[in-house]
Amino acid sequence: MKYSVEIPNGWKMNLAMIKDPVAAYEAMTNVAKAADEDGYESIWMVDHFHTVPTPSQEVTFETWMSLAAMARDTRRVRIGQIVTCNSYRNPALLAKMASTFDVLSHGRLNFGIGAGWYEHEYRAYGYLYPDAPERLRMLREALQVILAMWTQEEATFEGTYYQIRGAINQPKGVQKPHIPILIGGGGEKVTLKLVAQYGDACNVLGDLETIRHKLAVLKTHCETLGRDFATIHCTTGAVCSIAEDDETALALLPPSVRNQLRDTSLVGSPQTIRQRIAALEDAGIHELILDFPTSATDLTPIHRFAREFIAH
Repeated sequence: MKYSVEIPNGWKMNLAMIKDPVAAYEAMTNVAKAADEDGYESIWMVDHFHTVPTPSQEVTFETWMSLAAMARDTRRVRIGQIVTCNSYRNPALLAKMASTFDVLSHGRLNFGIGAGWYEHEYRAYGYLYPDAPERLRMLREALQVILAMWTQEEATFEGTYYQIRGAINQPKGVQKPHIPILIGGGGEKVTLKLVAQYGDACNVLGDLETIRHKLAVLKTHCETLGRDFATIHCTTGAVCSIAEDDETALALLPPSVRNQLRDTSLVGSPQTIRQRIAALEDAGIHELILDFPTSATDLTPIHRFAREFIAH
């Protein structure tokens, strides 16, 4: 099992207590540095513009700019988006951005992408908000554009939504044969099939039963397409709070987080968390992206988890 950290960018109101935006960024990058120094596999950031559950005036940092800065603030940890909303950036431009990012991070980019869902952001920023099937068709074309930009000298693609005609993308990045692609979402008919066709990794969310089911569906898609399911890196997210006993760990969480826990949450004593990790590993998960809700103001949980589960 690999362990990674979700960086608090303000989307979940997790920077609201820090009123100076410069200080908020420094708090964010301190989480990245802690993950880098403590031996975590990766850092990840959501791609959103407005806070949840209610849009507000609290800061929400843009993910690509923020992570590019953190790539220079860190040395070894891998870096990804969980996940980029395809609709927010033209895919040819996005491929160019990713290639540049891979170089400036010395080959540490995990490219995460999904179809997008937060309608309020779409409307507020002036993006069209087509229905889910159309957003997924756009994602399918975008993946083909991005791969063309990463593999062809003069990329060409003629689709319904996107067209590129002799697009040159240099440098193409550091990693070979190309930057790894993580596709987020659990849609069984389309999204997981896109993972089987184009993805190097997936991100599925839910309780243990849901995760097992989604990965079984993904495996079936792989078998249909002649893809080796074992070549797909499977990730999920988990809220994490660690203490000497389960009750104390639960009490350390904000009330809004406490109400959203499930059997995949890593909340409790080290013994309880070990049992949860074993169950997730048995379900087929290779990497846990940990959300430490108070990390912007307290790095202690990140350090303790590393001591308990990474150092050993």
